[in-house]
Amino acid sequence: MIVKMHQAKSQLSSLIARVEAGEEVILARGDTPVAKIVPLSPSRREPRKPGALKHLRGAIPDDLFLRPMTEEELAAWEGTDMAKGEN
Repeated sequence: MIVKMHQAKSQLSSLIARVEAGEEVILARGDTPVAKIVPLSPSRREPRKPGALKHLRGAIPDDLFLRPMTEEELAAWEGTDMAKGEN
């Protein structure tokens, strides 16, 4: 179904109802089609499952990001190799 902009402005609710029923609505400015209103496809993403990662609980120490780095960790973070004495 092709609908001119002025008509679409005044009949938006009924056009949306037609789209929800599966019909495509094409909006035209004058005689030129400019947009298409189509129904959204259902989300393909599965809903989250509570507790899906509970097996990881305790794998990382609670204070991991609060304690200071060792010299080796700091060197690795900065990209320097302590064994070679690079700075």
